[in-house]
Amino acid sequence: MKGIILAGGAGTRLFPASLPISKILLTIYNKPMIYYPLSTFLRAGIKDILIITNEADYENFRKLLGDGSQIGINIKYRIQYVQKGIADAFLIGEDFIEKDSVALILGDNIFYGKNFGNIMKKAILKNEGATVFGYKVPDPERFGVIDFDKNKKVLSLEEKPTNPKSNYAVTGLYFYDNNVCKYTQSLKPSLRGELEITDLNKIYLEKGKLNVEILDKSFKWFDTGTHESMLEASNYVNKMEKNGVTIGCIEEIAYKESFISAKNLWKNLEKFGDKNEYYNNIKKLLVSNK
Repeated sequence: MKGIILAGGAGTRLFPASLPISKILLTIYNKPMIYYPLSTFLRAGIKDILIITNEADYENFRKLLGDGSQIGINIKYRIQYVQKGIADAFLIGEDFIEKDSVALILGDNIFYGKNFGNIMKKAILKNEGATVFGYKVPDPERFGVIDFDKNKKVLSLEEKPTNPKSNYAVTGLYFYDNNVCKYTQSLKPSLRGELEITDLNKIYLEKGKLNVEILDKSFKWFDTGTHESMLEASNYVNKMEKNGVTIGCIEEIAYKESFISAKNLWKNLEKFGDKNEYYNNIKKLLVSNK
């Protein structure tokens, strides 16, 4: 399976902070925001990743992450010149996807859960249809809402409904089989001129091939599109890391997933010296695992 991180958008809700740089490069505690969705893919075992960004920030993302070889993965880049909606990512990345299945994550979505890696790997093994993740929220009218029965069979999907049928939002993480590009090509723009991800998911629902995984209270999900949610996410990561639990550390996850050896990772870390807390913590991990 391949992965796409959608990291475009103007981030107008975060102005003036996001005026000179993509919001996906702003900091959540001690890491750029994009480290978190990237780490989600790494935990799922996904090594081939496409980052879709806007033209202004293209070089900034390349400067930060390069081709991914420093952590044993492969990163490519594409530019979304015009914002045409989330589903547009599959048209932009069609030549990247080729004949593979694909996962899509929004660049401002942060997930944490101890067994999340295994849950995602099980979704990948299905290799047919689509899998979305539901999360209970107090304000479902702000999101795409999913309604399902006691057996987790999806009954309906609605985009930002006035009267939600449930309190479960569809998070910004999606797994699709190789039909996704074909189905996306059949979509028509919504009234706001975008290819809606909800419309794409409805195609899978109509074909009886939309699966839902419900993330319970042991999971945390942040949609960091506002200053308040960014602060909440930063405080959560800070609290967890003070208790010895690292979140969003791409080097640590790449090492634990065996994408890169301890020797090569240590070599990459040497250039940062010994005065950086983030990289020193990774060095401590390597020493403790000798």
